[in-house]
Amino acid sequence: MKTKLLMLTVAMSCMFAGNAVALTKDEYKTHKDQISADYKASRDKCGAMKDNAKDICMAQAKGTEKVAKAELESQYKPSAKHSRDVAMAKGDAAYDVAKEKCDDLAGNAKDVCVKDAKAAHVKAKEDAKVVKASAEGSANRTEKVNEAKKDASAETREANYKAAKERCDSLAGNAKDTCQKEAKAKFNM
Repeated sequence: MKTKLLMLTVAMSCMFAGNAVALTKDEYKTHKDQISADYKASRDKCGAMKDNAKDICMAQAKGTEKVAKAELESQYKPSAKHSRDVAMAKGDAAYDVAKEKCDDLAGNAKDVCVKDAKAAHVKAKEDAKVVKASAEGSANRTEKVNEAKKDASAETREANYKAAKERCDSLAGNAKDTCQKEAKAKFNM
């Protein structure tokens, strides 16, 4: 527990150390224009692709743009909200790409892939909430961080349970029943 807290503290201090020097308005505009240009170039590369490969490429291009914009905003106006927004953008981008990759699958394999992607997305969102609670400078910060961690743990556990339960659907009879019981026990559901 102490190790995790220490790692979180180090990560947060590095994050804010990087944000210590805010961008000027001109630098902000220049970076924003560069992000738009990079997105257009990535999008154009996707144009030559076909079917789901094109969809995956587009999701990656859009995700990269959203993350870059969130990071830029965080550098321009450093705050706990913007730090959370960066983490959320990264989680959303990874989720969108993972969902597109699942489209290449069929049946239960696709369902499991989507549930796994959703579980990872839920974890990323909940971790972002913990980051925001950690970054806020309030008098009862420890209480808020602990509450955020508790909520994050519950939400993540539920999403992981749903993914594990979906894996069980490919089985039949006693194997399926055993799989579902093990999933319930593992995730305390």
